[in-house]
Amino acid sequence: MNYLFFEEALFSPRTFAQKVLVRLLAPLSFIYSLFATRSFVKKSLAQNKFDAEIPVISVGNLIVGGSGKTPLTAAIARFFYDRGVGKIAIVSRGYKRKSKNLIVLDEKSDFNYAGDEAILYRELLPKAIVIVSRDRKLGITKAKELGAEMIFLDDGFRHKDILKTDILIKPAPEPANNFCLPAGYYRLPKNFYKFADFIAVEGEDFNRIVKVENGAEKMILITAIARSNRLDKFLPQNVIAKYSFPDHSAFDFEHIKSLMRFHGADAILVTQKDLVKLAGFDAPIALLKLEIALADRLKTFLLKSAQKS
Repeated sequence: MNYLFFEEALFSPRTFAQKVLVRLLAPLSFIYSLFATRSFVKKSLAQNKFDAEIPVISVGNLIVGGSGKTPLTAAIARFFYDRGVGKIAIVSRGYKRKSKNLIVLDEKSDFNYAGDEAILYRELLPKAIVIVSRDRKLGITKAKELGAEMIFLDDGFRHKDILKTDILIKPAPEPANNFCLPAGYYRLPKNFYKFADFIAVEGEDFNRIVKVENGAEKMILITAIARSNRLDKFLPQNVIAKYSFPDHSAFDFEHIKSLMRFHGADAILVTQKDLVKLAGFDAPIALLKLEIALADRLKTFLLKSAQKS
């Protein structure tokens, strides 16, 4: 069994073994749900919630990953920047980074130090302040000290003791398995969508526009994102093999080159999130470039939410 077996089991179990696994883990999911709900409610009822006194917008999801949170957050931040907001800050946890303290990214920061999502924000929003901090309140405070006029929290929904606007992404398709971790893909119960200020549905409130840059005659897809099968509908016909690794994984350059030789590939094809981990890779790289188009309903909500803040 590999991680793809478990990923599929948690999202949409199909085989007998996957269904058995889910049932075995279900009691642990019940316990996890109780603790997660208790923490959420406790923060929601906090008397003195943290107030940044500037607009704070959180873009998150209820599932573990694979809903397009990072590119949507970047697209929303750019939407406001294009409308005259001077200094914008992104505050992210910096998942799987090797550092622990609060970091303000600069041009020297790499994904090992700051995490792949933070590096991608720096690439997508070069004029934004990008901060990684496990303590989101500390990250927000630092962003204000640096002059931020609007702050975006990457995956901040659970931080209900912070005054903010909460956008939750509803993936398309949704998980067929509605359990929370560890038997399912949900980090909070599915009915917690009702606590969001806006539910962003892919295909209705935003759309992905994907194109291949620097393509080659024969390519292999190399990726380390959650639910990599989401990419299948965007892949050109000359992708001759696909290799998926656990979400946020670092890459072994020599292993990738051996896969290229095995398939006789002219290049590897990667996402923008994976590209930030390939600095120094001395073989041809093609990019599966993703852009997000915001629909009018979401744009209207964003403008109204900013006016209320």
